[in-house]
Amino acid sequence: MAMKKILVTGSQGFIGKNLCLALRRLGEYEVLEFDVQTSPERLPELAAGADLVFHLAGVNRPKDPAEFVAGNTDLTRNLTQALAAAGRRTPVVLSSSIQAALDNPYGQSKRGAEEVLLEYHQTTGAPIYLYRFPNVFGKWSRPHYNTVVATFCHNISRSLPVEVSNRDHLIQFVYVDTVVQEFLKIAARDAHDPDTTRHEVAEVHSIALGELHDLLVSFRENRQKSLLPDLSNPLVKYLYSTYLSFSDPEAFSYPVDLKTDERGWLFELVKSPFAGQVFVSRTKPGITRGNHYHDTKIEKFCVIQGEGLIRFRHVLGDDIIEYPVSDREIRIVDIPPGYTHSIENTGGSDMVTLFWANEIFDPQRPDTCFEKVIR
Repeated sequence: MAMKKILVTGSQGFIGKNLCLALRRLGEYEVLEFDVQTSPERLPELAAGADLVFHLAGVNRPKDPAEFVAGNTDLTRNLTQALAAAGRRTPVVLSSSIQAALDNPYGQSKRGAEEVLLEYHQTTGAPIYLYRFPNVFGKWSRPHYNTVVATFCHNISRSLPVEVSNRDHLIQFVYVDTVVQEFLKIAARDAHDPDTTRHEVAEVHSIALGELHDLLVSFRENRQKSLLPDLSNPLVKYLYSTYLSFSDPEAFSYPVDLKTDERGWLFELVKSPFAGQVFVSRTKPGITRGNHYHDTKIEKFCVIQGEGLIRFRHVLGDDIIEYPVSDREIRIVDIPPGYTHSIENTGGSDMVTLFWANEIFDPQRPDTCFEKVIR
């Protein structure tokens, strides 16, 4: 069975790059690309061979305002004329903008593109999908071009200045992967609704410009503290991924605050007010760590190199429980409250252990009570 041919206009743009990559890795589609570098004379040939079109090409920051009409309305007309001339009712997905509801030059040109596509639908009966997207953000967007998120992420990650014109200005956003997943669902369809022309993505986010700025600044400032943001919030999670995608590749790596003593070393890997903290230790042979208990805090231990012995004793009892651990059989050991516990390196080489605690260590409220397991 021949693969479905999908034409993506604006294939080298922000959304286009993300979509083309996602389509190709599925291995189910032949992706045809049309971009600004493509000769316009190739459009009829590409359109004639397409089973589905994602029309993402457009102009949003031209030097000459006249380019709005040429890059948005006229290009859409050229595309639909090529599709009609091929004699096929090819479905078309249009990436429009919420600014199509406005009377600025950009909005007018996007509204014109919608009207051209609606005419194509009415005259040919071809299914169409009109999406008026808010600000789309994510990896591979262009600073000072696509969205304020791209500009802020680029500059803030490099400690460059940014301008916040109105901190209270509320902006709507949609994440690029949300758009791509929506498009992949359309690509997978064998049949399309011929009547419904306007569509929306379900996951749209709102944030004030000042809040956006402060959040991105916190990503930069908390990096050296190993502090993660609230990744349970979808918008924060998407913004954090986007922010990291704009990091200078020369600065991907950064040092840790390594705490060393006669026992070995220890450092904090990541911390989160919402998920606790992960830290790593290297312990020398014969050394024991711990000998304390917690009232509320819980932990998990996992030895990933070497071998050791984890001991427990209920603080109100005398019985000692022992758990041998080693890298030969990776196990996770829960550390419940009310049990004093220790971990001893019983091997002949250094032991490396991963620890997780459900809260960040607070020196003012450590919830760590020292008491030997073996009295």
